[in-house]
Amino acid sequence: MRKTTLVAAGAALVLTLTACSTSGTAAPAGAGNQPQANGGGLLASPFTDAIQLASASKQGTEKSKSAKFTMEGSAAGQTISATGAMAIDGANTKFSMTSTAAGETTEMRMVDKVMYIKLPAEQQKQMGTDKSWAKISADGTDPVSQAMGASLTQSAEQSDPSKMLDQISKAGRIISSDQTELNGEQVNHYKVELDVAKAVDQFTGQLPAATRDKVAGMLKGKDIKIPAELWLNKDNLPVQVTMDQGPMMQAMGVPAGDAKFTMKYSDWGTQVDVSAPPADQVVDLGELMKKAGR
Repeated sequence: MRKTTLVAAGAALVLTLTACSTSGTAAPAGAGNQPQANGGGLLASPFTDAIQLASASKQGTEKSKSAKFTMEGSAAGQTISATGAMAIDGANTKFSMTSTAAGETTEMRMVDKVMYIKLPAEQQKQMGTDKSWAKISADGTDPVSQAMGASLTQSAEQSDPSKMLDQISKAGRIISSDQTELNGEQVNHYKVELDVAKAVDQFTGQLPAATRDKVAGMLKGKDIKIPAELWLNKDNLPVQVTMDQGPMMQAMGVPAGDAKFTMKYSDWGTQVDVSAPPADQVVDLGELMKKAGR
C-alpha cells in the first residue's frame, strides 16, 4: 500500500506545530516597554526581559484569537511547506492547512480535537475505501489514536504561537534586539537562544507518552542551545519566526538531523471558519489501517 500521503502529512503536521508553538505558561509581565513614534504607528522599544516579552505576546494573541500562516522548513532532509489559518482557543483551537512534503500535497483540518487528513482518490482505492477523509481522534481507542491522541490534544493547545514565547521565558534569553521593517511594517526583531537543559519537558511535550521518557533521557545533561529569531509588530503579535532545532536533532542521533523553519503570520483577528468534513465522507484511520493489514 502506498503510504506517502500519510507519512508526508505526519511530517508536515509535526514541523508545523513545532513552528507554531511549544507548551508552557508565561509569567506576568512587569512594566511595559515605552512606545516610540515609528512609521505609521507606535512601535514600543524592544523588551530586554524574556518573561515580559512572552507575556506581552500572549496577551496580543489572546485578544486577536486568529491568524493566517505560511511555513517553509526542512526536517530529516525533507523540505516541507504549508499554508493555513487557525482560530486560537486553548484545547479547542482549530486550524486548516494544506502542506506539501515528499512530493505530496495534503489537506488537513483539526476540529474538536480530531485531526482530519484528506485522502487522494488513488490512495482511497489502494486502501479500499470510498471515504475522502481519514480521522485521528484524541480520545480514540484504536492503536493509531492511542499512540497520537495525547499529542493531538497538546497540539491543539499549543498551536497558539505565543507558546513559543512562553518557552523562551522558561528556557531562553534575548541575545539582541533591534527595530527594523518587514514586509512594509515596522517591527521589533529579537535574536534569542533556548537552553534545552533548562526545560527538557518543554521540548518533549508533544511526543507520544511511549517515546517521551526515552527522548528526555537522550537530551538530559547535554548542552544544547537552539537559536531562534522573532519579528513582532506594534501589538506584540508575531509576524515572522525562525528556529533551528538541528542541534537537538543531532544530539538525539537523528539521521540528517536538520529541523529548520520559517513561520510567517498575517491577518491577525480575521474571521477563521474551520469545520469538520461531512460525516459520511470520514473513515477512522485506525480502522482503515487495520482493514488494510497495517
